Amino acid sequence: MSLRSGITFALGSVLLVSSAQLGMRWSMSRLPQPEQWLAALSNGTVDLAALGVVLLAIFAYALSMLCWLIALKDLPLGRAYSLLSISYALVYLLAATLPVFNEHFSLSKSLGVALVILGVITINSRPARKPVLRNTP
Repeated sequence: MSLRSGITFALGSVLLVSSAQLGMRWSMSRLPQPEQWLAALSNGTVDLAALGVVLLAIFAYALSMLCWLIALKDLPLGRAYSLLSISYALVYLLAATLPVFNEHFSLSKSLGVALVILGVITINSRPARKPVLRNTP
């Protein structure tokens, strides 16, 4: 694989984990506390769509981890980890712009997101150096 492939898998991980976060947030605003799910299922008061989204979000997390592991094979950790921080910005921006989440923009949060993105750009703007492999006896 290559650096480009590693970046692709890292960004795939970011999209999956961001989707999982948003899906869980949406679902948990419609479901009782997890310890009450069995009781709610037995008396028919649980939102099955929201429960399904929770299960899909858990699957997205698992798939995100698989993408992350593949990305780490080809990316230096510092570069890969900076790409992962895009998820913080993405979740905030989507939660604040999609009315279903009822989140609010704030200047300080938006400035924080801009700084995160600026940091990702700064870290990833230089070409990656190949690691020096050392032979040990």
